[in-house]
Amino acid sequence: MRYLLLIYRDEHALSEGEREKCYQESTQLAHDLAASGHFIATAPLQPTANATSIRIREGKPLITEGPFAETREQLGGYFLINAKDRDEALSIAARIPGARAGTIEVRPVIDIAGLPE
Repeated sequence: MRYLLLIYRDEHALSEGEREKCYQESTQLAHDLAASGHFIATAPLQPTANATSIRIREGKPLITEGPFAETREQLGGYFLINAKDRDEALSIAARIPGARAGTIEVRPVIDIAGLPE
């Protein structure tokens, strides 16, 4: 089963050096997960200042610069993994560097027939 591991934390909490260390640790984790057959994808996200939100209301697009909602923690990146069950997904999520100071949301992915590979 596929799980999306969403990484939330205050995007201003890390210094540039701490951020680079986190990227290095995350890259190593991705290699470890690839070697064990769990890895599908991962990526950090640009800061929320670079986000644009779109909503369609009454058939018209409403575009907002910046994130959709103000929160203490922002979505900063993700891992998409294969795991046999929730427990294995939680075990992998606990290894993500962002878990030490932020939150990792573990969410099963719904498989829909007919999507492109």
